[in-house]
Amino acid sequence: MKIGTWNVNGIRARQAELLQWIERESPDVICLQEIKASLDQLTFALSDIEGYWAHWHGGKGYSGVALLVSKAFSPAGPAIVHPVFDFEQRVCTATLATPVGDITLASIYVPNGGKDYPAKMQFLEGIETWAAAAQMAGDALVICGDLNVARSDMDIHPKERKPNQVGARPDERALFEQILSHDLVDVGRTMEPTNDNLFTWWAPWRNLRQRNIGWRIDYMLATSRVANTVKTITVQREFGTSDHGPVVAEFAI
Repeated sequence: MKIGTWNVNGIRARQAELLQWIERESPDVICLQEIKASLDQLTFALSDIEGYWAHWHGGKGYSGVALLVSKAFSPAGPAIVHPVFDFEQRVCTATLATPVGDITLASIYVPNGGKDYPAKMQFLEGIETWAAAAQMAGDALVICGDLNVARSDMDIHPKERKPNQVGARPDERALFEQILSHDLVDVGRTMEPTNDNLFTWWAPWRNLRQRNIGWRIDYMLATSRVANTVKTITVQREFGTSDHGPVVAEFAI
């Protein structure tokens, strides 16, 4: 199973890049964030991508997520659900049958928190409650997306670190770790535990992306029995014009 997640920062501006990326990578599951478009704003090429079941969950101008599933991987099509903690079109999930059992995949965009920090914390609390319920039920999860929290200082380039900045505050980091405590594994960090240049977002100025001066805020979190099957996970910093790079992982499923 190959999964790709990407904050496109405006799907209409990134349409050609997305279609190029899909053709090149052929993921079984694609999770997109910040699509910034409603269904009626999408071109036919996006709303009906060949070979994929596509669910677009967005509004005009802000936020929004999408979940695309290969028809070859899921011939019957996934059942899409929006958890109760969803607001402003920030979450969609699909449960897929796989050789190792059902897996629920989620495309999630956590609010930045710069304008409404309590809302961000409330949203993270919703994810934590949802993950706890999944653990209690024995359900397998893969959470993909822009979670807008750098787990540790290692996940922020030294030039970008500032005291008490949103995205790196102790309370949001603690809540992130509480989410992980529900049998979830940070797959990217597990595969590269000592890489202090592993970033997924770069501010769009001063050539920060080219210099790899960024933050790691885009993740794949997987239940341990899924995470234990991971073969590779990479950040594609060189691809596309979004301020985020796609993250692609392959699992032996």
